[in-house]
Amino acid sequence: MAKRVLVVDDEQNIVDILRFNLEREGYEVITAEDGVQGLNLARSSDPDLILLDVMMPEMDGFQVCRELRKEDKLTPIIMLTAREEEADRVMGLELGADDYVSKPFSVRELMARVRTNIRRQSALNETETGKKEGMIRAGSIEVDTSGQQIFKNGVPVEVTQREYSLLLFLAGSVGTVFSRETLMQKVWNYDYWGDTRSVDVAVRRLREKLEDDPANPTLLCTRRGAGYYLSGN
Repeated sequence: MAKRVLVVDDEQNIVDILRFNLEREGYEVITAEDGVQGLNLARSSDPDLILLDVMMPEMDGFQVCRELRKEDKLTPIIMLTAREEEADRVMGLELGADDYVSKPFSVRELMARVRTNIRRQSALNETETGKKEGMIRAGSIEVDTSGQQIFKNGVPVEVTQREYSLLLFLAGSVGTVFSRETLMQKVWNYDYWGDTRSVDVAVRRLREKLEDDPANPTLLCTRRGAGYYLSGN
């Protein structure tokens, strides 16, 4: 069955370009021309990935992303933004977007990111139960590999699929330091394209959810100049 991609953008020429290229790649494409319609379709059509413009009438992309994550919708979201400000890109990631692409974008690169995010999501859905079932433990944190759930002191913690994937990867090699570039390759499944801010944002969000004192982390730690690692203490 073809994977379904929801395109939410009020610029018809962008929608036409995306539809043509996505359908050529074998995806089923559904579209929305504003944020409200996009949010409703995201709820009702169960897409495998959402391409979400930021600047739209009725409801902007940030609001749509926020609502979907509040509802625990973990569908991968790639934000499409014409803004160059770093704060806008970071805001999307903080709200739970999986990736962002700036307009004008390279169609080839965007298609690669679509494939990567859908492949990662499918791998989580289809192969996690094939791993060793049970819990991976690191200090007060437990990762349930069969239920794809994270617990802190026995209490479930709501995380995005990207955050879950990052913690699962680090938990598989407790104490090992991984550079941002390596994490982009292993967790995001991207070759290094020059921007590792997504890694920093995901780590910060996990610290806010898992650390007793996020400003002084003892679980998800930084090795200055080297990268991040998960402590087993």
